[in-house]
Amino acid sequence: MRGNQMNIKKLLENVRDKEPLVQCITNFVTVNDCANILLAVGATPTMAMDIREVEESVSRVSALVCNMGAIEHTESMILAGKKANTLQIPVILDPVGAGGTTLRRETVKRLLQEVQFTSIRGNASEIKAIAGVQSLGRGVDVSKEDVVSENSLQGDITIFESLAKKLQCVIAVSGEIDVITDGVHTVLIRNGCKMMARITGSGCMLTTLIGAFCGANKESTLEATILAIGIMGIAGEIADEKRKKNKTGNATFRNDLIDSIFNITVKEIEEKANYQVFQGTDS
Repeated sequence: MRGNQMNIKKLLENVRDKEPLVQCITNFVTVNDCANILLAVGATPTMAMDIREVEESVSRVSALVCNMGAIEHTESMILAGKKANTLQIPVILDPVGAGGTTLRRETVKRLLQEVQFTSIRGNASEIKAIAGVQSLGRGVDVSKEDVVSENSLQGDITIFESLAKKLQCVIAVSGEIDVITDGVHTVLIRNGCKMMARITGSGCMLTTLIGAFCGANKESTLEATILAIGIMGIAGEIADEKRKKNKTGNATFRNDLIDSIFNITVKEIEEKANYQVFQGTDS
């Protein structure tokens, strides 16, 4: 993070003022949630993913999000991603289930060969699989063995920083401790709550949110990724406080999470953000 400083107000205002159009090639399970999280933060969604129109569609957007939950649309991701690269439009990857099956291992390898991604956001199992480290993820879930913990932090960060340098992009690993790095600057975030794992699509929504922030802040994609992840975690904490107070469940929590994104303020972010710039390895 440049000079260990981040202009939260400016980054957030850019999203709300520019209303970036974000193209999402994502799965049918979470497509509605991804659209709503974009609308909540002030961005605009388009879910154009048909191979016959993705190149034309991406030429009008501010960012492209490719989600491997829609693995059947891999060709669309590649066509749109290549076009976005030529237009210098940020491309965000969510490597859902990477490493879980032969199909997904081959698909993520091909995507990384064909498209230059701006930011890659996944859980620790998915990111370690991309890095060539044996992981034990269960489908879309991170395995207990792969979770980033205080004990494994140093070694895990070395892996993530190395991957960021190799792929020349921001690597964002979400979990109880979020790790975001461009290979040189690394930030840890400790916001969020366990309820976020009890709703479908929280990870997909987060990746889509990163698309909005990168699309509106193309010159500051590391900071944009950091802020998107921080805001999602803070919104989760706010929603969980409401859940506990009102004795509601995960369905209401999902709605409160989206509402918290809609209503988030710079003051709330500054007061609730729990992050640190990591000092170690090459940082």
